Amino acid sequence: MSEKKQASLLVQGYEVVIGFETHAQLATQSKIFSRAPTAFGAEPNTQACAVDLALPGTLPVMNREAVAHAIRLGLALGSHIAEHSVFARKNYFYPDLPKGYQISQFEIPVVQGGAVSFLLGDEKKTVRLVRAHLEEDAGKSLHDEFHGMTGIDLNRAGTPLLEIVTEPDMRSSAEAVAYAKELHKIVTWIGICDGNMQEGSFRCDANVSVRKPGAPLGTRREIKNLNSFKFMQQAIDFEIRWQIEQIEDGHAIQQATVLFDPDTGETRAMRTKEDAADYRYFPDPDLPPLVVSRSWVDEVKAAMPELPRQMAERLVADYGLPEYDATAVTQSPAMAAYFETAAQASGQPKMVSNWLMGEVSRRLNNEEKDIAQAPVSAETLAALLKRIADGTVSNNAAKQVIDALWAGEGQDVDAIIEAKGLKQMNDSGALEAIVDEVMAANAPMVEQFRAGKDKAFNALVGLVMKASKGKANPQQVNDVLKQKLQ
Repeated sequence: MSEKKQASLLVQGYEVVIGFETHAQLATQSKIFSRAPTAFGAEPNTQACAVDLALPGTLPVMNREAVAHAIRLGLALGSHIAEHSVFARKNYFYPDLPKGYQISQFEIPVVQGGAVSFLLGDEKKTVRLVRAHLEEDAGKSLHDEFHGMTGIDLNRAGTPLLEIVTEPDMRSSAEAVAYAKELHKIVTWIGICDGNMQEGSFRCDANVSVRKPGAPLGTRREIKNLNSFKFMQQAIDFEIRWQIEQIEDGHAIQQATVLFDPDTGETRAMRTKEDAADYRYFPDPDLPPLVVSRSWVDEVKAAMPELPRQMAERLVADYGLPEYDATAVTQSPAMAAYFETAAQASGQPKMVSNWLMGEVSRRLNNEEKDIAQAPVSAETLAALLKRIADGTVSNNAAKQVIDALWAGEGQDVDAIIEAKGLKQMNDSGALEAIVDEVMAANAPMVEQFRAGKDKAFNALVGLVMKASKGKANPQQVNDVLKQKLQ
């Protein structure tokens, strides 16, 4: 690695080391060990049954669909799927944990190893995974600051989770966010999680430490429950700066769990960080080992969709897209389907990706909409791009057309072009007459160009475009002007 490259990985002479633990709520109709529903937003304690409440005599029963979702993730990430895995009791006391322990997996998880690869700028990065294990969620404490009271909502208790744990492979907040976005894309793409970060369906914990290059790993602090990519980057950046300042001031970093406050932009310690020994794990006597047969894995594999990375590689091969474009248009199955439909209908794949990444995404982001909610269909966009390609309209005029389409002024591209008088001038005789008039009216500018001042040429182009009311073909204007000026 070059010295410049190495320096870019350092912050004030320190190397940043980041690992992630992500809780993905599985998209099942019922909980992991009971038949209680998992729908979000119900009245408190209306979706918790006797098993979730840990009433005496109740026993957990494994949800087969939750296991199938774990298998899907393992297949997507190139992991080993254990034929036998074991559930354990993770013991700790908290008011929203009815049993006094959480059923999780410890020594033998169902998904082992694997990796997540993604682009950071133009550079390909890979983060190795340690494991992904099944577990149940806890309930939720509801704090009423006005009355000084706290209530317990057990609707989430028993909701199925996959905890996805990485190696400490990330070296910057940007890399961490890129990893989280890629993992989010994968779990939503394969349909095992809805990815709603605001509702807690996709929760990330970042383990952050710093060290001098070549030194042993530093003491990590875990930033809990990061529920947006924006806050994730802010929290990690603040934590990095804070740890470096502490070390530079002669203080030792204490292992701790911290929370990020988006109002102050700072992290604050919540409690000292527990280690595995503190939880007194032991095998759950109520649950037999989980057995995943090879035939079951094959059955799940046969139903898997084309994965985003595989699709991106196919788009590069089949449509000649740059890798960056192919990655951008495979952000979701809906976006990928929109791209392919528009590319096939228009015959202009690169133009489609440009418009999707530019004009279409800008409008969707402004309105906080998904591509599935776009008011312009893929077929309609394709019709517009064909009119750019055949010279009927310029790029600027096409933006006026999509404005009209987006505003609901109809879906007939040709009709809008005609109604708004946006058809590009392609009559060479009419264009030559305009160029002659502009040159005659601006003789000093013509002489400046002939004297070697290239900026005069651009000014003349602008005057021709203005005289044609923006209808002249810019490339034709350039060609005709060059011919006449020479």
